[in-house]
Amino acid sequence: MAGRIEDYALIGDLQTAALVGRDGSVDWLCLPRFDSAACFAALLGDKDNGSWRIAPLDGALCSRRSYRGDTLVLDTVWETDTGTVKVTDFMPQRDHAPDLIRVVEGVSGTVEMRSELTLRFDYGSVVPWVRRADHHRVAVAGPDAVWLRTEPPLPMYGKNMRTYSDFTVAEGEKVAFVLTWHPSHAARPRRMDPFAALEDSVADWQKWSDRCCYEGPWRSAVLRSMITLKALTYAPSGGIAAAATTSLPEEIGGVRNWDYRFCWLRDAALTLNALVSGGFLTEAKAWRDWLLRAVAGDPADLQIMYGIAGERRLTEYEVPWLKGYENSSPVRVGNAAAGQLQLDVYGEVLDSLYLARSSGLRDEPHAWNLQRMLMEFLESKWHEPDEGIWEVRGPRRHFVHSKVMAWVAADRAVRTVEAHPQLRGNAGLWRSMRAQVHAEVCEKGYDAHRNTFTQSYGSTELDAATLLIPLVGFLPPTDRRVIGTVEAVQRELDHGGFVRRYSPDAANVDGLPGSEGAFLACSFWLADALHAIGRTDEATRLFERLLAVRNDVGLLAEEWDPVARRQLGNYPQAFSHVGLVNTALALAGLDKRSG
Repeated sequence: MAGRIEDYALIGDLQTAALVGRDGSVDWLCLPRFDSAACFAALLGDKDNGSWRIAPLDGALCSRRSYRGDTLVLDTVWETDTGTVKVTDFMPQRDHAPDLIRVVEGVSGTVEMRSELTLRFDYGSVVPWVRRADHHRVAVAGPDAVWLRTEPPLPMYGKNMRTYSDFTVAEGEKVAFVLTWHPSHAARPRRMDPFAALEDSVADWQKWSDRCCYEGPWRSAVLRSMITLKALTYAPSGGIAAAATTSLPEEIGGVRNWDYRFCWLRDAALTLNALVSGGFLTEAKAWRDWLLRAVAGDPADLQIMYGIAGERRLTEYEVPWLKGYENSSPVRVGNAAAGQLQLDVYGEVLDSLYLARSSGLRDEPHAWNLQRMLMEFLESKWHEPDEGIWEVRGPRRHFVHSKVMAWVAADRAVRTVEAHPQLRGNAGLWRSMRAQVHAEVCEKGYDAHRNTFTQSYGSTELDAATLLIPLVGFLPPTDRRVIGTVEAVQRELDHGGFVRRYSPDAANVDGLPGSEGAFLACSFWLADALHAIGRTDEATRLFERLLAVRNDVGLLAEEWDPVARRQLGNYPQAFSHVGLVNTALALAGLDKRSG
């Protein structure tokens, strides 16, 4: 069985990522991209579905682990009866082929070690043919080929469709294992020096981290979240994957298991704010440029998410041979929510591009024309119901957050032409639309009896997304309706001191059985909203509770179960780490959000 979600640490090469457990096992890796089929899928099944463990023969969990400084290089240490050993895991930023490198180093005494490699291509379903070649092992099946070598060379043997190596390390000795993937029809990639690659990887990550300009409170947590966002970035396109995994459950044993290895427009403005405020303008520009390419075309065809290179077809299917994380099935690949109508994404795009322009990112000549086309479409569509920010698979509704973000789209369009008169646009029409949306939301989306905005028109359910109302500028934080909404969400959506997305009995809304944990991004939004309405001490206490649920290497999943005290959902989750960064910025008075 896989470990707890928080038992895993992340390594990656800015094109894919692997999860390494406390037991020294790599239980998740997709090659060559984040959204490729996994060759290690034990995370969602068992060890027969692919994993790679390097650890002492006694099989114990590690004594401690940490990232090396402000990098994505992971050091895991075992202290045994006979000695101490360290395994350093990393993936160097690739030139051509992806490499996973594991360096075993004797720290003291002697330790008997074992490497156990179980390669299973296509999400754990395909056993490759393994052969020897020049003291290496080569595994081939269909389009995939993997080479395994060690420096210095170690004996290897096969048993039960696995590749083993048993060896002993003494103080000062080092052995490097290098696993390299390439298309099976292509020539073998050139060999790299794993020890030089380790030095280069540490230097590259530290140089990147040194660019962080945030010097406020909680800097180490903010920087680790920034590193995680960078690690989830697909470097060739600038797209940022929502998570490195698919189908980690929102409820253990439940069906709320989705593929998050794609890019959500929902995350766009908040992510851009985090990158700009942290001083990572190169990454902010790359994300902005990915956004412009992804949404180009007919505004009627705008999707809520795209592939990491901007792909539109994200066909969803189930993988029946994987039993799911702790028997949480089905395991899904692809995401059918890509075809939903979510009107909030138009506001997210307009807000992101407004923030990019106001933050000094060089404007692209075609960007304003695209924004005008999006506004022309939204002018005639904002009245319609949609599936909303939470991608409900029930009937469409007039979700309040969607309408608020339609207001944001009109507001940012108006503010853009007011600040840049050289840009052509129908500011009068957009002002009229802005006023209409505002009046309708305040009339139909507000429960005067309870003094709170609701999830949708005419409903009594609450929605944590309404916490964004003051943050995007729809109403000032001092407005009694805002204060009432913050207090209602805090009171009625509380889950062990954190925040649910919406009411736990709202199955009639999302169309799915079961429940879920507290949504970490929403909990950060509550901290933001409390700070905005002047309750900063309370906001700070909530923020520090959220920091406390990070794992030992600073990572967050999508949700937290306050009863079982464990993380839930896909991992690590960009939206959670973006929330952490933006809340720290807000509490430090450094938030650049455009509301």
